[in-house]
Amino acid sequence: MDNPNHSKVTIVNTEDRRSGVVLSIRALDINPVKNKNVLIKPNFNTADQTPGSTHNDTLVALVEEVWKMGAKTVSLGERSYSLTRDVMAQKGVIPLMEKLDVNIVDFDDLAQKDWVKVDATDSHWQNGFRVARPILESECLVSTCCLKTHQFGGVFTLSLKNHVGVVPTSRHGYDYMRELHSSPHQRKLIAEINAPFKPDLIVLDGIDAFVDGGPASGKRAKGNAFLASTDRVAIDAVGVAILKSLGSNGQIMKSKIFEQEQIARAAELELGASSSSDIEVTPVDENSREYGDRVTAILKQG
Repeated sequence: MDNPNHSKVTIVNTEDRRSGVVLSIRALDINPVKNKNVLIKPNFNTADQTPGSTHNDTLVALVEEVWKMGAKTVSLGERSYSLTRDVMAQKGVIPLMEKLDVNIVDFDDLAQKDWVKVDATDSHWQNGFRVARPILESECLVSTCCLKTHQFGGVFTLSLKNHVGVVPTSRHGYDYMRELHSSPHQRKLIAEINAPFKPDLIVLDGIDAFVDGGPASGKRAKGNAFLASTDRVAIDAVGVAILKSLGSNGQIMKSKIFEQEQIARAAELELGASSSSDIEVTPVDENSREYGDRVTAILKQG
């Protein structure tokens, strides 16, 4: 039985991305996209092979499901490390989205006024940060991320880290990415980026994972899982539990999940679950139950 006081994370044990997307979303038993203008935020920091970036099959399945759920319009919005349009072109995303009647919102093309300043006085950012206006004003935000570690200070890059792509690079003036990656508070800064907005749906593709290295390349493992939730903290906690189950690096294996700085700071900001006991992992079918039970046990152990 669903507990209304818990953050629900659905889990699918699968090697098929289409069924992973569909089953994980439908098991949430919600429809936040109906009659809404939907903005999908993928993981296109680079065009590297999944989990270096969102798999095209995952994106297509997600778009198709969002249309089936009754979206009014669907857009894809992103800011990549190099030129966003080049990354999308390398991945072959542009013709796929045109075929599916999806409008591409290249954050590189935003005017300066459309990078909205967030004066986060209680954050670890030196002077606040800017967020892409389409994210802040989205009627319905859907975020899709990968399952991987991050060797450059983030420790892991799941849903919270995926939203670093809503903050500008030096192409738009101040180099927020330099500040982020040079800060001893990097993991806290990542969480704080998430404070001004809230995704209505998050889908995590964990079929392929990096258990060390990352975010563009690393030691690969088969996670064979899809997750869905409305809670960024909860889905990241479950994602870290899966990384632990796969045998990850020391930063993942030796730290308790809710003591990881990204998760701890996000919980402190009340962006989602505050502990493992707040999370309900829901297997979507009998085939996923054993997998879900194993992940839940790790989650509870921390």
